[in-house]
Amino acid sequence: MRYLIAVLPDRTQAESAYAALEQAALPNTQIDILGHGYKSAEAYDLLDPNQPIPTGQIRFSWIVLFGFVAGFAFNALTGIELVPALGGFGNHILGGLLASIAGGWGAYVFGQGVPLTAGRSDLLPYRQQLESGKYLIVVRGTAELTQRADSVLQPFKAETSQGTVRNAI
Repeated sequence: MRYLIAVLPDRTQAESAYAALEQAALPNTQIDILGHGYKSAEAYDLLDPNQPIPTGQIRFSWIVLFGFVAGFAFNALTGIELVPALGGFGNHILGGLLASIAGGWGAYVFGQGVPLTAGRSDLLPYRQQLESGKYLIVVRGTAELTQRADSVLQPFKAETSQGTVRNAI
């Protein structure tokens, strides 16, 4: 689903923009106004600061297995004895385990960066806009619908207007 989110400075402009979208025959079931007297950030599920942002460690968990295989192979090829008492095969296993720990650490570190690029952290400024007394017009639907809405909202000179693709806001 695509979303178009426009920030308007006051209630009058938000209501005028909503009326213009209705006049352009956009379905009012797919248009919402967020702000004082309308839907709130909580009702529309805009980022709750107390709600944890999902991270991407699971996406990178394959790196643990890759680390084990690479560590095992590296130790087998180089013949490095990490602990001489373990013997050749035991050192290969130990090399694999150490590399899988490094892979797990890498999955954790890179997984933490996912919300910065693909998470919901981009919604926080909208919550802050609402808290400062501004209004949001949110149009959800197909690409064609959000493009039509964007052209209708152009004359209103929204402070920001951003289109996003999400599973849900």
